[in-house]
Amino acid sequence: MSKQPQPISPVKNFFAGGFGGVCLVFAGHPLDTIKVRIQTQTKPAPGQSPLYAGTFDCFKQTLAKEGVKGLYKGMAAPIIGVTPMFAVCFFGFGLGKKLQQKTPDDILTYPQLFAAGMLSGVFTTAIMAPGERIKCLLQIQAASGSVKYNGPMDCVKQLYKESGIRGIYKGTALTLMRDIPASGMYFMTYEWLKHILTPEGRSPSELSVPSVLFAGGMAGIFNWAVAIPPDVLKSRFQTAPEGKYPNGFRDVLRELIREEGIGSLYKGFTAVMIRAFPANAACFLGFELAMKFLNWAAPNL
Repeated sequence: MSKQPQPISPVKNFFAGGFGGVCLVFAGHPLDTIKVRIQTQTKPAPGQSPLYAGTFDCFKQTLAKEGVKGLYKGMAAPIIGVTPMFAVCFFGFGLGKKLQQKTPDDILTYPQLFAAGMLSGVFTTAIMAPGERIKCLLQIQAASGSVKYNGPMDCVKQLYKESGIRGIYKGTALTLMRDIPASGMYFMTYEWLKHILTPEGRSPSELSVPSVLFAGGMAGIFNWAVAIPPDVLKSRFQTAPEGKYPNGFRDVLRELIREEGIGSLYKGFTAVMIRAFPANAACFLGFELAMKFLNWAAPNL
């Protein structure tokens, strides 16, 4: 396993993770907009073609109708939400690693790294579930043309008025089902690839930029391979009208499989995978650069 020159600092992880999150949003938001629009488009009537033929068609239509700004619709919410979320996510991972170390230079096994990643998934869901719900609702109202919410804060106010705190946290169980295993996969894959790409006798902290980008991008792909099915269910459940699925995600799952088959659990796969690589490559590169800066600026933090 790899040498750890620097003791693990959850606090540094927090700040570096936040910076990584900002990098991720800039690289990935356009494809996220497309992902949500494809996942939530209604089934066409017999004899009619769907609104979007696929990822690239949705991209072309959005560009033609709304310009580049259309691709960055609703980005304020993720920037405000993602920065603390990734900060908390990387903090959770750092804490999960630290809790499993008996001494500061203990090297963790891959199952231990997976467990540390799962802890970060629990941490992020508390922040993320409401943000995701609001993001989905705002993204589909732009595509459907009827304006119910004037922005993120208005959306929170209306949801709270309609159904209290539960309305804001609708879909939390699904977010947990998506994020706990996916986060474990995410961090474990990243550490594993970093270890593989490190030349003999060198430390993973000296990895070249292309290697970090590759490890980060692949970690994103492994993360989403685990996360897409619960993510499709979550997008459906969180954007459904009140009371449509009384038994929660089981109803969503039944309806999806009955109407569109098992393949529909991988809806938006292309958009997710095309986005996962550059977005997470940008995220981990931002994280590693911020970590280097923090280790240099505050070595004892």
